[in-house]
Order: sequence, then structure tokens, then C-alpha cells
Amino acid sequence: MRRTFINKLLPTLVALFSIGNVSAAEGVGCFGPTKEKEFSANEYISHHLSHCTVDSPLGIIHIDSVFYAVFMAILFLFVFYRFAKKASSGVPSNGQSFIEMVIEFVDEQVKDTYHGSSKLIAPLSLTIFVWVFLMNFMDLLPVDMLPKAGEMMGIKYMRVVPSADLNVTFGLSVTVFLLILYYSVKIKGVVGFAKELAFQPFGKAMLPFNLLLKVIEEIAKPISLGLRLFGNLYAGELIFMIIAIFTAGGGVMYLLDLGVLPLAIGQFILGLIWALFHLIIILLQAFIFMMLTIVYLSMAHEDH
Repeated sequence: MRRTFINKLLPTLVALFSIGNVSAAEGVGCFGPTKEKEFSANEYISHHLSHCTVDSPLGIIHIDSVFYAVFMAILFLFVFYRFAKKASSGVPSNGQSFIEMVIEFVDEQVKDTYHGSSKLIAPLSLTIFVWVFLMNFMDLLPVDMLPKAGEMMGIKYMRVVPSADLNVTFGLSVTVFLLILYYSVKIKGVVGFAKELAFQPFGKAMLPFNLLLKVIEEIAKPISLGLRLFGNLYAGELIFMIIAIFTAGGGVMYLLDLGVLPLAIGQFILGLIWALFHLIIILLQAFIFMMLTIVYLSMAHEDH
């Protein structure tokens, strides 16, 4: 049993250093029969980090990330619409009370942080918080559950955590950045925004230095937003895969083997501990993304 554990763990450590190159080579295409191979920790991780992709005039698109991101958005809209439609002034149901609690929580954050006057900020903040949380929550599903279901339908590769895809997180952060630029120009005017870039924080005499600092500051906003969310969810997803390797490569009868049973129990305990800890992370990352969006948009509304 110890030898089995070591044989599975050592290739995992090697995989962590080579996963980028392997996943780039593996993750080509989407549909087709899945070839049965002898189990390898390296191949297991690289396969689970490979996207279902299709070519388009815009380039390669990760359709698994797009599908699950859109699905989570539809789920969010559907649930909130149903509860809003059934809302009454009487005694609320447990579901309605929970939805109202989430809305009030986000509204309080907006009131405490945002000092402008816009009807967009509160709905935008609520959408970001719930949508990012739902995308993050996909990381708590068993690693092999949806990919195995996809393989039965002929889908070779499937990643189910949209926020562990850099394209998705940068899509969110760049959208927020465009809103920052829009409100900066709308509130301050083109001339006012240009003066802020050129003359702050050290005055007209330091114009080139001011401009350099402000450009770096503005560009850092979408980069930090996107990378922070991506990094935390990618790392969490990778840890779940490492835990799954303990008993990966075998079927149900393999798990019932008395020699493997301690590994299965250890995997369950480690997975449960990490899932409980990761639940805090996915909630915190959704909150941080929302709060930074509110702060950046509040700064864009401040006319110095």
C-alpha cells in the first residue's frame, strides 16, 4: 500500500513542474473517443487541465468555460427572478429570506464604499458577487464527475470551473476596466481625465513621471483582478486533482479492495478538509472581486 501511494505521489510532484507544457500539447480539440491508457498521474492531471476547444474566426475558444459560465449566469438570473416574482410583504420563505439577505449585504457594501450616484453599481456588484461565487462553487464538485459524464457523450476534455480559466477572469476584469474608463471620462470629461493622468500625484513639473505611474496604476487594475481570481481557483482545482490521484485509475471494485481502503478513507478526509477550507476561499474571492470593482468605480466617480 505504501509503495502504491509513493508510486502515485512522485509522478504528481513531477507533473506540477511540467503541467503547462503537457496540457498545451494534450488540450487540442474537444470531441472524439477517449483512448484507454495505463494510469499515470502526469496524464491524469494534464487531461483534467485540458480544455474542450473549438476553432473560430476569433481564435481558439474554450467552449467548456463558456458553457459553464453562461449556465451559472442563467441559473443566477432564473433563481433571483423566481424569488422576485414570488416576493410578498407577508412572512417570507426561507429562500426569499436568503435572497434578501444577500441583496442587503451587497447593498450595504455599495453604500459604505461607493460615493457617486449611479443606478448601475449596486446591480453590477450583486451580479459580480453571485456569478463569480457560482463559477467558483463548481470547484467543489467531485473532480471526475462531470468530465466522466462528458466522456460518455464523446467529449474528450472538459474543465468545469470557469474562474480557473484565465480567459474568463480576464474577460470579467477587462469589462470592469472598460467601465472604469467610461465613468472616468463621463464624470471628469476627457480633459479632466487627461489632467488626472498627467498632473497627479506630483504636479505639472513631474508630468512624464506622473503619466508613467498613472498608466501603470490603471493597467494593473484589470491584471490584478483577473490574476488574483484565476490563481486562487487554479491552485484549488489542482489540489483537488492531487487528492483524487490517491485512488484514481481504478473502478468501484478497486476502491473496495482492503489494501486500497485506507487510501480511499484518507482521500475522503483530505478532500473534505480541503473542500471546507476552499469554500471560504471561493466566497472570499467573490467578495474581493466585488469590493475592488466598487472601489475602482468609486474612484472613477471622484472629480478632483
